[in-house]
Amino acid sequence: MNPLFNSSESSNISRRTLLKVFGVGAIFGITGYSRFTKPKPTVFARDTLKLPRLLSQQKSVVVIGGGLAGLACAYELSQRGFVVTLLEKSPQLGGKIASWSVEAVGETFRMEHGFHGFFPQYYNLNSLVKELKISDNFESLNFYSVVYRDRQYKPEIFYPSNSAFPWNILDLAIASPNRFKWGINLTKLKHLQVFQAITGFQREKNFQRFDNISVADWVRTEFPQGLYDLYFLPFAKSSLNAPDTMSVGELMQFFHFYFFGNPEGLAFNGTKDDMGTSLVQPIAEAIKNQGGNIITGTTVSEISATEGKIAAVKYYVGGNQNSVPFWVKRNSVVDDNQVEYFGAADEVFALPAGGKTAISLTCTHQGCTVQMAADGQFHCPCHGAVFSSDGKVVKGPAQQDLAKFQVVERQDTEVQLIAANKESSSPEIIAADYYVLATDVPGVQQLLKRVNGNIDEKVRWQIANLSIADPFAVCRFWFDRDFAWQQSNFTSLSGYQLTDSITLYHRIQEQFIDWAQRTGGSVVELHAYCYKAKEFPTQEALLTKFEEELYEIVPELQQAQILHRELVNQNNFSGYPPNSYAQRPETTTNVANLLFAGDWVKMPFPCGLMERAVSSGLLAANDILHREGLQRRSLLSVNPQGMLQI
Repeated sequence: MNPLFNSSESSNISRRTLLKVFGVGAIFGITGYSRFTKPKPTVFARDTLKLPRLLSQQKSVVVIGGGLAGLACAYELSQRGFVVTLLEKSPQLGGKIASWSVEAVGETFRMEHGFHGFFPQYYNLNSLVKELKISDNFESLNFYSVVYRDRQYKPEIFYPSNSAFPWNILDLAIASPNRFKWGINLTKLKHLQVFQAITGFQREKNFQRFDNISVADWVRTEFPQGLYDLYFLPFAKSSLNAPDTMSVGELMQFFHFYFFGNPEGLAFNGTKDDMGTSLVQPIAEAIKNQGGNIITGTTVSEISATEGKIAAVKYYVGGNQNSVPFWVKRNSVVDDNQVEYFGAADEVFALPAGGKTAISLTCTHQGCTVQMAADGQFHCPCHGAVFSSDGKVVKGPAQQDLAKFQVVERQDTEVQLIAANKESSSPEIIAADYYVLATDVPGVQQLLKRVNGNIDEKVRWQIANLSIADPFAVCRFWFDRDFAWQQSNFTSLSGYQLTDSITLYHRIQEQFIDWAQRTGGSVVELHAYCYKAKEFPTQEALLTKFEEELYEIVPELQQAQILHRELVNQNNFSGYPPNSYAQRPETTTNVANLLFAGDWVKMPFPCGLMERAVSSGLLAANDILHREGLQRRSLLSVNPQGMLQI
């Protein structure tokens, strides 16, 4: 066992194993393990000494990024006496669990990036919920289903459990209506290798063996087809990474954390209200109550470094200000006779032919790149904001106009730009003892580009080589009537070209329950976890396919009237492609006072999705606490390795 884990908190399970083959596959026996003894979470890096919890001298920390990772880090440090400043680019906190107001059917609702399930083995996230005394903001969904499009398989239904491996597998086999279609034959070498891989997880060995191949390539030959169709495909996509671009090593970790190493079962909680209200705001209030300073709507323009350390951060509030002239190259992809485009990725500028003022196409809501639509206005493909041709806000959730820049000079295919309204805002400069970068992947890549000074080149290289997964999309529909539904209120879907899940918000969240009771309507959300942009290149293509598949999933809605729909479309989720594990940055870096947090950080114990983000933030906080001689927070996970080490 990894020495960083406290084995006394793990279940006392014998390593002697006995494999028996029977009709549907395998039943496992492990001597010395009680069917009715629930294993406890494993403690990571427990401090053996009783150390102080609070600082005795003033120390300061700047956290850049107000998603779950940044919030968790800022929360823990603020509770320990650190002077914490949290900078967030968006108008609201939360990152991928942020929520914002939308106008629909004559009322105001809170919109999100899609339904998120809070699993019971999210030990570190749930510990924050308990400390904040907000458990009542969550409610169990009791069970959930996976429904298959081609009806070759009957729906699978998952419930809470108190059994660890192998009993959870046995329970699943007994309950599964598809157990005779799993297709596992342990007399086949490939099937035996698959069985060993998913039940004998060891983190470093796992990535050494499987990080060089994608899931799609791994299952291409002699893989149990039923096992893939029923579990691997739907659960792999729920990681927000497509099988053709996801490392098998990451999938094995995902499966170990969510199922094979998890004694809690697969049912989960949902928030009674939007996630911003239910979770983000309480964390933010706890930070503020301890004197923490949270500043939203900020743009970091420079991070200065001297002598291998971060010295200060320069930022603006209220827009993308840049008082220093900068050069951008002509965009070679977009061709337009009336408008010239400069820059790329999430820093693109539109300049009317022959004009002197360029408009930044970075949406002021959450930093997506807006696009010119047929109506001559700029539309944000992520959250629906609309800007006029001169950059003024026409429709929210954006609250600020697009930034404008004056052309200073032209040279061949480049222009030099400077903020047009630089005089209206002075930069803020903040220095601290520690700096934590906790943004998403595009954000941290931009921040590293703005580091002025010499820092370790390995850090720059690691960040530059991070990957982004395929885009995800969410479409929420308001209908004038309800419908019968036999599955769970959140249901995973498999086999559809675009749709991966359906959520009945009018049966989960209070604001929509109330609206449905008053009107008799329904609010339904479809989520595509990782679609191919080439297949759905426009917003209209996404909306058309979502609607088409919704009517197939719920035929009764064909007779209903769509009252409103909201589309969320974003491309900023962390990618875990083959051969990426070894080069992935860790929480600590070779820059003395710089730390990283986010779901893109290499983690030393199994975790995933929201729990991965929160755990990375707490891990960064722990590193700072340790350097200051303070008691670290105990971080929990499932058993760090599988039971069957064959």
